[in-house]
Amino acid sequence: MVLILFQGISGLFGGTALVIDPTGELLQMPLSMLEGSPFRDFRIPGIILLTILGIIPTIVFYGLWKRSSWAWMGALTVSAALIIWIGVEIWMVGYHSEPPLQLVYGLLGLILLLLTLLPSVRHNFQEPSKRE
Repeated sequence: MVLILFQGISGLFGGTALVIDPTGELLQMPLSMLEGSPFRDFRIPGIILLTILGIIPTIVFYGLWKRSSWAWMGALTVSAALIIWIGVEIWMVGYHSEPPLQLVYGLLGLILLLLTLLPSVRHNFQEPSKRE
C-alpha cells in the first residue's frame, strides 16, 4: 500500500509541476530531454503523469486501504502503467542515469507488479464469497 501511495503522491507532484510549468524548469528538467519525442514541451507528459500515475494510484490506495475488491486489479493496472510509462520514456528520450529516476521508477513498477501478483495479496482482495 505504501508503494502505491508513494507513486500517487509522486505522480501528483510531478504531473502538477509539469502542467504548471511545461518548460520543465520547475523540476530542473531541460526541454532538450524531449528531443526525439513527439512533444515540444512537458504539458502532455505532465497531464498523463498527473492522471494515470498520480490520481489513479491515489484512488487505488484508497481502495486498498478500504479493502475494496476492485483495488487488486487497480494495483495491477498501476504497476503495468508505471512499467509501460518508463519503457516508453526510455524508448522516446533514451535512458538517463543522472538522476536515476528511470531506474528507481522502473524498479518500483516491477516490485509493485511482483507484490500484487503474490497469491496471498490476490486472495486478500477477492470477493468474500470467492475466498476459501
